[in-house]
Amino acid sequence: MFPVPEFMLFALVVVVYLLASIKILAEYERGVIFRLGKLLPQPKGPGVILVFAPIDRMVRVSLRTVVMDVPPQDVITRDNVSVKVNAVVYFRVMDSRRAIVEVENFHYATSQLSQTTLRSVLGQCELDDLLSQRERLNHELQHILDQRTDPWGIKVSAVEVKHVDLPADMQRAMARQAEAEREKRAKIIHAAGELEASVKLAQAATAMAVEPITITLRYLQTLTEIASEKNSTIIFPLPIELLNLLGRAAGKVSAAAAKTEQG
Repeated sequence: MFPVPEFMLFALVVVVYLLASIKILAEYERGVIFRLGKLLPQPKGPGVILVFAPIDRMVRVSLRTVVMDVPPQDVITRDNVSVKVNAVVYFRVMDSRRAIVEVENFHYATSQLSQTTLRSVLGQCELDDLLSQRERLNHELQHILDQRTDPWGIKVSAVEVKHVDLPADMQRAMARQAEAEREKRAKIIHAAGELEASVKLAQAATAMAVEPITITLRYLQTLTEIASEKNSTIIFPLPIELLNLLGRAAGKVSAAAAKTEQG
């Protein structure tokens, strides 16, 4: 075998070192570079960058929005009701240098801060507010988390309370309360209908008192409706007004007949 010249070995090592120093960062990634332990002023990327190990050490940081699920937390509300609440937090890294230097693990730190903040904020409100004012509580949680993570270079864009797990006895109590509310509304509507009907009946009675013949017409209309619905014998009392009307009509017919005979 022919001996390999030393300069060729050196050139081969240099080429391998340079190839190993080439790093490619995606559009959503940034490289925080520590050179001899000191942080460089600006993060590198995206694209092709050179990291000269062991002088340089690079930490990749993703700038995409992270969707973090907050595990269920035991919360005691202000009115002493124990519930389990879980949420979801949306955040992203705005300053990659601070996210690496100011906190050891920003994912873990944000998760722990979200859990403690969730218990603290929801523990100050009553159960009815927790169930009915989700939007206000979400905004309050987002504002508090955003302020506390700002020194880490992290922006919390949204916090959503997903589910509130109530105890079984509280669910039964709320079901009874909802049923009572529905019965209350039904009785109010029924009472309003009875009041309106009584007003209409009073107006009808006043009209019938002014014109007694309307009572007779109403009786005749009722007879017609009953006769059309059922084929049966019905004993229906005749009102005095109808008998008087028939008597007057018969008297007029008799008088006309007598007058005709005299003529």
